[in-house]
Formats: sequence, structure tokens, C-alpha cells
Amino acid sequence: MSTESRPAAAHGRSSEHKAAQRRAVRLEWTTIAVLLVTVAAVYLVSGQSQAMKVAWIEDSLSLLPPIAFLIAARVAHRAPSTHFPYGYHRAVGIGHLVAGVALLAMGLFLVVDSGSGLLAGERPPLGVVEIGGQVIWVGWLMVAVMALSCVGPVILGRMKAAPAETLHDKVLYADADMNRADWKTGIATIVGVLGIGMGLWWADAAAALVVSVSILRDGWANVSGAIQGLADARPTRFDGTDPHPLVHEIDEVLDGVDWADDHGARVRDEGHVLHVEAFLVPADGQQVTVEMLTAVRRRLTDLSWKLEDVVVTVVAEVHDTHRPS
Repeated sequence: MSTESRPAAAHGRSSEHKAAQRRAVRLEWTTIAVLLVTVAAVYLVSGQSQAMKVAWIEDSLSLLPPIAFLIAARVAHRAPSTHFPYGYHRAVGIGHLVAGVALLAMGLFLVVDSGSGLLAGERPPLGVVEIGGQVIWVGWLMVAVMALSCVGPVILGRMKAAPAETLHDKVLYADADMNRADWKTGIATIVGVLGIGMGLWWADAAAALVVSVSILRDGWANVSGAIQGLADARPTRFDGTDPHPLVHEIDEVLDGVDWADDHGARVRDEGHVLHVEAFLVPADGQQVTVEMLTAVRRRLTDLSWKLEDVVVTVVAEVHDTHRPS
């Protein structure tokens, strides 16, 4: 005997959720605009600097997460269909995986490219440019552009953290985390350029290698998190650290069912929302009705709008894997 809720949207995507969604969309469009300007500026002054080239590639790759988020945001809220009975919420996880794979692949390429340049002892020449009648070392232009390019993403990254938590959106959080870390890329690139000016030929390639490793790390973290989500690992918080609080809240609700001797649940992350299968072992002689199961389901769906799909059923016993650790 079981009872199911479909969809939970009927019981309320809160105004907080809707506001967070609108804010996140605005922030991602702003991020894309800022990155396009940054990519163009870095490209214009990059010259033959390896560090600047890698910084330009990283800025270009930074466009992937906001684009993935915007696409997933449009697809995820489509109504379920016969072909996709669970809906399209997995679009968030797919976007997360695509962005992660792109970062990982480019990170591997750049580590090899930067490392080979360092081993080969490449010495990038940085000349001068005339602006308004003044002759300026092109390295100063690179430093200025990189310093300015750090400001926007760092601020936007901090602003995305709150809606990422509200929406339980790991793509948005990954994007915010990358944005917040952009200052490290900027500093590494600036150090590399200044190193060239000081006659340290290896500084440029070394800075490029540092940035490449950062891209590789971001890629691995995103791929690992996305695969765990798509493989139905137990849900974690939006930042991928601790188990999702709703897992334990679900357990507390089931523990309060007075007509059941034992309980458990399987919870999986489908993107913005969670799918729940709740199992109850009736007490000896207890006759369970649809109304009793419906009452339990309602208590679960009232916990949060994130509980998109809830199934409650009675079983003879509960497997240990269905209990929260």
C-alpha cells in the first residue's frame, strides 16, 4: 500500500524560492555580461604571456556554469511527461556535469601546456605601447586589466551564495565558488607578469601552471559532485559538504508515526528538489489505511517545497541502508 504526491509544486513553491530564482537568473546574466567584457579585455592585452593566455581561457570557461544554470533553470520546471515521469529536474545535474567535464579537460590540457613551457624555458617578450603620446610597458596594462577583472566576479560570487542555498542549486554554488576564487587567478597572473618585468623568465609559466592547476581542481570537484548526484548518492547540502538537513528531518517525522514500529527512507537529489520513498513497518495487528498514509505524506511534504516527489509505503522490514547515518 502506498501513496504519492505529484507534484509538490501544488503545495507551494514559496515566495522565497521564486524570489531566489529571479535573483539568481539576474546574477547569472550579469555574470555573463561581465565575463564577456573581461574576456575581450584580457585577449586584447594578453600578448605572448603564457599566464595571460591561461587567464583568458579560464575567464572564457567561466561562462559555462552560468550558461548551464540558465538552460537548466528553463528546462527543470517543465511538467512531467509520459516519457519523463520524474520531470526534468535532472537537467541541473546534467548541466553541472557538462560544465565540470569541460573544466577538467581544459585544466588537464593547460597543465601539460604550461608545464611544457616551463620545462622548455620559454621567455615571452613583453614590449611597449604608445597611449596618448606616452610609452607604456605593456605589462602594466596586463596588471591593470587583471586587477579590474577580479572585482566583478568576486562580488557576484558572494551574491550568488544565498540563492544557491535557497534553491539547493549546486551549479549556481559551483559558479559562485569559481567566481570567488577568481582573485587567486588574478594575483597569480599579475605576479607572473611582474616577474617577467623583473627578469624572472620562469615566473610567467609558473603562474600559468598555478592557474591551470586551479582550473583542474575546479573541474574535478564539479565532475565528482555531479556524478555523485546523478548516481543517486545520499543528498548533501548545496555546497556538497554535509548530509542535507532534510534527510534527518524526514527521519524525525517518520519516527513520530505512532502506529509504526520501525521506519526508513530513501532520498535522492534530482537537482533543485528531492525524491523521497518512505518506508513504515506497522505495529502488530495495526490496520493501515490510505488516510493514515496520506497524513504521513502530508507531514513530509509540509517540511519543504524541495520535497518534490514523496512516496509512503508499508513494508515488513526496513533495510539498514534506508536509515540516516
